[in-house]
Amino acid sequence: MESSHSRGRGAVRSGLLTGLSTLAVSGSAAILGVILSRKFGHGVKTDGFFAAYGPYLALVLVAGSLRVLVLPRFVSARADGRLPQEFGAWLAGLAAPFGLIVLLALVWPHGIAQVLASDPRAQHVAATLLPWIVPSAVAQIFGGLVASALAALDDYDWAAFGFAFGSVAGVGLTLLLIDHGVVALGWGLALNGALTLAIPLAALAVSGGAGLPRAAGWSRLAELGEGVALPVALQVLYVVGLRFASGLGAGRGTTFSYAYLISAFLVAVTATSIALVVTVPFAREGASPERVTRHVVAVSWLSLAVVAAAAGVFALAGETVARRVLGTSYEGGTGAELGRLVVYLAPWTVVSVAVTVTYPLVFVRGRARWLPLLGGAAILAQVLIEWSARAAFGLAGVAVGLGVTTALVLLVLLTSLGATGAAARGIGLATAVLAGTALAAFGLPRLVLGPVLAAAVGLVLYAAVLAAWRPRGLREAWAYVRALQ
Repeated sequence: MESSHSRGRGAVRSGLLTGLSTLAVSGSAAILGVILSRKFGHGVKTDGFFAAYGPYLALVLVAGSLRVLVLPRFVSARADGRLPQEFGAWLAGLAAPFGLIVLLALVWPHGIAQVLASDPRAQHVAATLLPWIVPSAVAQIFGGLVASALAALDDYDWAAFGFAFGSVAGVGLTLLLIDHGVVALGWGLALNGALTLAIPLAALAVSGGAGLPRAAGWSRLAELGEGVALPVALQVLYVVGLRFASGLGAGRGTTFSYAYLISAFLVAVTATSIALVVTVPFAREGASPERVTRHVVAVSWLSLAVVAAAAGVFALAGETVARRVLGTSYEGGTGAELGRLVVYLAPWTVVSVAVTVTYPLVFVRGRARWLPLLGGAAILAQVLIEWSARAAFGLAGVAVGLGVTTALVLLVLLTSLGATGAAARGIGLATAVLAGTALAAFGLPRLVLGPVLAAAVGLVLYAAVLAAWRPRGLREAWAYVRALQ
């Protein structure tokens, strides 16, 4: 029998491989963003890229959600000796809808681009990219399905290698062919998707984990719709915001997209990672309204401590950071606007942290069939909110409007868990304390120092104040998360 020590070493090794793979994927995406900015600047070409990239992000989000959804089912199927059939059922259920999505991108890219972008020149760029980008994203969806089947067989190596190697190879191809234009980024993403699927699929075929379904698999499609409806809808909120931002002039959609990606990165490295780690032990002990409140507030405290620091840095030194990372097209007013947008998106970042933590708990309570309806309602509300916010405040209004719609989604989720009032008060207190600390820590140095030096001093001062003061909410949050582990 395998010892617990061996299993522990295997878990650590698997976690390390998955972490390195995730780092490679995130790093490659960041490098592509830098390549795009430094090579093509800030204008209709980059607007067109981000118009096509929005659906790509939404589909890749399906891939991540799918892995979480199917893994328990694959583990159970393996124990019953029917993993190949279960994998085949999911494959058959997903083939038709995602095959249709790929077909639309191949035969009707200009029609899709007209919905995604307002400038005809940006529409042309988006239409050129969609036939490459959309199949890449769909390949990653099926790659996630294969990775979950391999995980059920206790094999994490090939999936991690496939995702990492695909990302690195995609960046390499982009650099090699970048002189051909923006479409080179589409070619790189297409190679990324192909390798992400092909490498783990070959390993699964050799291991005998793939097979034919015994049923049509339509029930799996319904499960997927329930599981990914809200995450995809939340990503569509960004696509709607981008559409309104691009209507303000050439380059404005690009600036909004970079600010959004920075803010989304903050959510991913804080709330997403913490939520994945603590949700399972939380689920074992039940999900009463009191425990939901404590859980959501605790993780929000820890995440917002990082978000407040990042907002302070970008508020003071956003232009310098943007210029040095993204190139000279972001010096001056454009870079300063990018920094301000990160601050305007701070309410969205705060609310998204809470949504990220709360969403898995809905499934812990077994309440999920209404999520597609919530997602659809959120998209409709986003159109109305962004329309009025842009008319009143321009690009800043688009950023704030995204936060307003996401806040409404959070209220519905908390209400379904019976934790609206207490959780909202806890999140509000965390926001007030940490935002106030950041305002003082970064604002006072700015009175006497330049923006870059003030940002550096403010960051040190902010960390020192939190370390010395250790607010009660932050102490309790850390103790809570440690107790869960």
